[in-house]
Amino acid sequence: MFTNRSRIQRIASAAVAGTGALVLFTACGGGDSSTSGRATPTTGGVAATPTGTRQGASFNDADATFAQMMIPHHQQAVEMAELAETRASDPEVKELAAKIKAAQDPEIKIMQGWLEEWGKPVPTGTEGMGHMDHGMPGMMSAEDMKKLEGAKEATFDKRFTQMMIAHHEGAIEMARTEQAKGVNPEAKELAKTIETSQQAEVEQMRKILDRL
Repeated sequence: MFTNRSRIQRIASAAVAGTGALVLFTACGGGDSSTSGRATPTTGGVAATPTGTRQGASFNDADATFAQMMIPHHQQAVEMAELAETRASDPEVKELAAKIKAAQDPEIKIMQGWLEEWGKPVPTGTEGMGHMDHGMPGMMSAEDMKKLEGAKEATFDKRFTQMMIAHHEGAIEMARTEQAKGVNPEAKELAKTIETSQQAEVEQMRKILDRL
């Protein structure tokens, strides 16, 4: 906004005082909106205030935390879905697992891109997630994953469905928190999509459990 100061000053001096002030205010407002989705060079983000939020901010702490937690959460769901490819026997379970993988793989890449743009650390793999279970609703422990890996056919189908319901419910909780506390429009929209799609899948899996 400051690179156009001389042009704005010429406009302001040529107009009456009231109109000039309005033009200057409008020009400055336009400069703020152009920063949407970009991190500031001085802070590594736009969280210059203690709370990390302000009008026109491209992201806040809640947005960054959402992405940093949802990435490994999604990665674990993808791992579970990949196990279903060779271990599940129920056709609907196999189909649902493939759907979960197809949806969450691209979402992982989207969130990784946000964190890179915001200058925030990007989680890699599921390393260290066992120490983060308390802060990541629905995450399976290493022991849970080992049990799932060792199951086959009907036993796998039931265990996978039960675990994925809990996993989805955790993601839904995280998505609702982002919608309530985040400020980035794209992150909030993804959170809404996650809530809607995974709630529908939870309902489907409960029906699957009823017949298994």
